[in-house]
Amino acid sequence: MPDPEAARIHAATLTLDTHVDIPWPDTPDPAGDTQRRVDFPKMRRGGLGAVVFIAYLPQGPLTAEGHAGAAARAEAMLRHIRATGEGAPADRAFCADAPATEAAKASGRLAVLSAVENGYAMGEDLSRLALWKSLGAIYVTLTHNGHNLLSDSAIPRKDLGDGPTRHGGLSALGRAAIAEMNRVGLLVDVSHASRDAMLQAAEASRTPIVATHACCRALRDHPRNLDDAQLDALKAVAGLVQITAVPAFLRDPPAGGGNTQASVADYVDHVDHAVRRIGIEHVGLSSDFDGGGGLSDWPDAARSRAVTAELHRRGYGAREIGLLWSGNFLRLMRLAALAAR
Repeated sequence: MPDPEAARIHAATLTLDTHVDIPWPDTPDPAGDTQRRVDFPKMRRGGLGAVVFIAYLPQGPLTAEGHAGAAARAEAMLRHIRATGEGAPADRAFCADAPATEAAKASGRLAVLSAVENGYAMGEDLSRLALWKSLGAIYVTLTHNGHNLLSDSAIPRKDLGDGPTRHGGLSALGRAAIAEMNRVGLLVDVSHASRDAMLQAAEASRTPIVATHACCRALRDHPRNLDDAQLDALKAVAGLVQITAVPAFLRDPPAGGGNTQASVADYVDHVDHAVRRIGIEHVGLSSDFDGGGGLSDWPDAARSRAVTAELHRRGYGAREIGLLWSGNFLRLMRLAALAAR
């Protein structure tokens, strides 16, 4: 039976999903109903008010040509994402900071935000970070699957020649990139980074770091998840873990093999663990839709109310749900902007 109080809280809350991939280069117009898990009609139906759409770069060869191709793709994707909100109909807005995102909610508009996943696209050119910020990006994920010039990855790519580690965590270039991200106001996303790189980034960054799409290793032993010591490190720097809806990060695979299936209840188990370990102020929500995320009862943006309903069923009130959906992440956006000024 629907919970009317959960429905009221969901409608009143600025609901922000901090990590949603987009298909590329063949990207259906999100203004219409599509096969994507997230488009604007689905956001409206599910009461999902804001989304960080991702310029994702698969890891490739560490060559000048590879870096140039990745940079061109990243910047084309950032411009595309911006165009879907900027100069669009009055029902949505492109947002590059916390005040604009809150203003979109207040005026009944959907908020479109953007970020870059995989510092591979930077190559050795630190100036690209300021360019991405000028195009509206709010964070950069240091790496993806496979080591790059900035950081070791939690998942090395043997097909690209990776060993277990390349830099012992962050490289000198990676530390310089974090300093430049701090300077221009980009958040440092440690999703996909190796354990050592993540812990080093927490120490190196002048602003709190964030794992925009990760889960808890105490509940599911997966290299992409954060163990309790990593969660503690996030809390120590006022950072944030955004629990994500990737089934393989939430539950062990079936004993007989096959794909992992997971539900919103499994998802909120990870939220509960992180909240108990490091406090409500250091935990948030994301889906990784169109990049691997999707649950039996949260398969797309149109079913986003299911998350709020489960949180409310477990005793989270309006304040706590607001912090999880957007309040904590907006705090980090403000701190990044303040440090840049």
